[in-house]
Amino acid sequence: MPYNPDIHHRRSIRLRNYDYAQAGAYFVTICVQGRECLFGEITNRVMRLHDAGNIVAEQWIKTGDIRDTVELDAWTVMPNHFHGIIVLIDTARRGTARRAPTCRAPTTERFGKPVSGSLPTIVRAFKSAATKNVNILRNTPGNKLWQPNYWEHIIRNETELQRIREYIHNNPTRWHEDALHPDQPPFPGETRESSPPYGHEAWVV
Repeated sequence: MPYNPDIHHRRSIRLRNYDYAQAGAYFVTICVQGRECLFGEITNRVMRLHDAGNIVAEQWIKTGDIRDTVELDAWTVMPNHFHGIIVLIDTARRGTARRAPTCRAPTTERFGKPVSGSLPTIVRAFKSAATKNVNILRNTPGNKLWQPNYWEHIIRNETELQRIREYIHNNPTRWHEDALHPDQPPFPGETRESSPPYGHEAWVV
């Protein structure tokens, strides 16, 4: 197929040979389309959710409630994006979920096919549910809520887990320094839509 900038500019750089359905902890960041601040505002370094932000929070909580293989760790709704740590549990070996995931044969999301219980499938379902309910709230049927992709980072050990928890907790207090703040310029050579926070190693389609 000839190069088409409209469809080829969002190449996935997910880790090769990695199974995104295996037990482990993952840090995800999802940004609003156009970085529009729909979810609330930060006052005195505290995030104040609007109705749309409350819907996002409710749908994230529901993500953990409806799945036996999912536990939610630290998370926060920001004015124009969402951060969350999601833990996929091996139900046969409970208590091992926060170990660093290990690489093995690529059994998930092969050839673009969704796999039940995998991280991409869970994130897609969350984004879809939040979009549907925010559009009902705003009477904007069919509108896009999120950027097409999301950032994800595999949490490899307890030290990193704690550091990311602190990053999420402190995010509202450092809003004006946030790479996703509407006033922040893109990184050199990057667009606003491709500038990953916190060194995320994969831009996931």
